[in-house]
Amino acid sequence: MTKLPTRAGLVFGALAISVLLAAASPALAQQSGPDGAPNPTASVVNEQTLLEQAPRIQGRIDIPDEKASVLIQPAGREWDYFHEVLLHWFGALVIVGTIAILGAAYLIMGRIRISAGRSGRKVHRFGAFERFSHWLTAVSFVLLGLTGLNITFGKIVLLPVIGPEAFSGLSQAAKYVHNFVSFAFVVGLVLIVALWIKDNIPRKVDVDWMKQGGGFIKSKHAPAGRFNAGEKLVFWFALGGGVAVIVSGYLLMFPFYATNIAGMQIAQVVHAVVAVLFVAVILGHIYIGTLGMEGAFEAMGTGEVDLNWAKEHHDLWLAEQLAKERSAGPAQPSATPAE
Repeated sequence: MTKLPTRAGLVFGALAISVLLAAASPALAQQSGPDGAPNPTASVVNEQTLLEQAPRIQGRIDIPDEKASVLIQPAGREWDYFHEVLLHWFGALVIVGTIAILGAAYLIMGRIRISAGRSGRKVHRFGAFERFSHWLTAVSFVLLGLTGLNITFGKIVLLPVIGPEAFSGLSQAAKYVHNFVSFAFVVGLVLIVALWIKDNIPRKVDVDWMKQGGGFIKSKHAPAGRFNAGEKLVFWFALGGGVAVIVSGYLLMFPFYATNIAGMQIAQVVHAVVAVLFVAVILGHIYIGTLGMEGAFEAMGTGEVDLNWAKEHHDLWLAEQLAKERSAGPAQPSATPAE
């Protein structure tokens, strides 16, 4: 009789050991390879759980640069998703959408003509230095925009077309152009702000200009000074957006001088988003100044505009110019016959 409890205990012990082995078998399977050898990369703990327990995983290094010891930075995965997925969709929708809207506007409304026709008389609008400042900013922005778009869309658009070797050389050259042309853009932006900020202060007439459709409704007259409300909006966006891309751009150009990895990621997001919006705004500005409106390009092309164009689009400014002409006398006319 004494042997029966002993045998029962052995049976229960064997069953308990079997249950423990069955529970541990998944972990043992993960830690072993197909041939039964240990798998050093396997883990019984979910990777996401590890990342939540340790937001930054870093090792120990001999050099005094602490950021170089970082092995995993989970926030970097969010930045990578933004840069490789969200930015592509956002940039494509904004830029392609803007081009589509401008194309539809041209097809529906056509080019805005000078209603009274050309008068044959010219009015001085911009001096040589003003035009130089404008074109310095404009040309540098176009170069920055093209080279910046290559950073975002080059791997998708150009790489499959021209191949990896040509794309590598082109992208390296584009990076240098982007970096060095940025200094010209800064100079140009400073100049146009210094020259025109006084003429871009919002006024009550700007509200009237918007109420009258900004000159796009032929049956209504939109009064304006030297710059209308639309041009003022472009000016202030260029100032605010320009400061944003300049500051964020130089944080990226000179990494870790003023910020850490997280700051660099934020700077890149700001730089990319503002730059895409900047491109869309300038596309509209270019359209109005070329295809969209007759006589507009002449203001920055030659510095002179037709008298009737000025009456229709900047009548308050024209009245001031003609008043100055009358006070100055016939020796210094502001409106001259067209050649």
